[in-house]
Amino acid sequence: MLPQIVRQCENNGDPTSLKIMQCELGITLTVLAAFMKVAMSEMSIFLFSAVEVGTEMLEIDCHLTKDGHVVVSHDENLLRQTGQDVNISSLNLEELPPYREILEVTFKTGHFSTGSDRNIALLEDVFHKFPHIAVNIEVKENNSMLIEKNSSMPYMFTVKRALKLLLLYYTGLLPFVPLGESFLQFYLPQIINREYIPEMWILRSRLVIFLIERLTLRKGMFKHLRDRGIQIHLFVCNEEQDIEAAFAAGATGVMTDYPTLLSNDIRRRTQDT
Repeated sequence: MLPQIVRQCENNGDPTSLKIMQCELGITLTVLAAFMKVAMSEMSIFLFSAVEVGTEMLEIDCHLTKDGHVVVSHDENLLRQTGQDVNISSLNLEELPPYREILEVTFKTGHFSTGSDRNIALLEDVFHKFPHIAVNIEVKENNSMLIEKNSSMPYMFTVKRALKLLLLYYTGLLPFVPLGESFLQFYLPQIINREYIPEMWILRSRLVIFLIERLTLRKGMFKHLRDRGIQIHLFVCNEEQDIEAAFAAGATGVMTDYPTLLSNDIRRRTQDT
């Protein structure tokens, strides 16, 4: 049944043109121990179907409205998503504009997504609809009130803590230091400057990306984290070679904008084992 559900996200059966909004609602579907990074306007219908076929986690990007509501959105400024140059934090909930009818997929220039339900969703609505599904919340801004509203949840490594993790690993001290985080999530280095163009000029150097890849994709470190119950999620893997590289490095989850590509890879791996 998984392939049938996945195909609902495709435009006219074309696996390279998905009817999704990557990062718009920031929802990640976890299927068969892998992640499909999708964010779609048809949230309720698709997610109910996805949960029925084994979705394990929803990953959601959140912001806080002026009147204190936590909403699901990748961007704080809504110009790209709605056409209106306003910030979520400056508007009350009822003032939030709808998404554009057509949106370009963030990690695939020239690819667009559509949908009929264009409302920005409340985080609490996701909780009510899926009370037994794990939710991974990414707080998209340094807002103490927003963080406090989610402070009791397990959390992921920050950049600073990830750098400390690398230091502990390379000095051999990692096994002796307690870790409070439950997730390690970062870009698969090989997609940087190909699918993801960073703003920092230093990250546009091939040498720097090569060094980052060598330093971070360490099977020994990933195995140690897995043994301690920490999940490793790599993104955004939109090509077969990227999915293969992420799993080969020891990732427990892969995020992608192309569910069919990922599901085929998972199905092939299942058959091989």
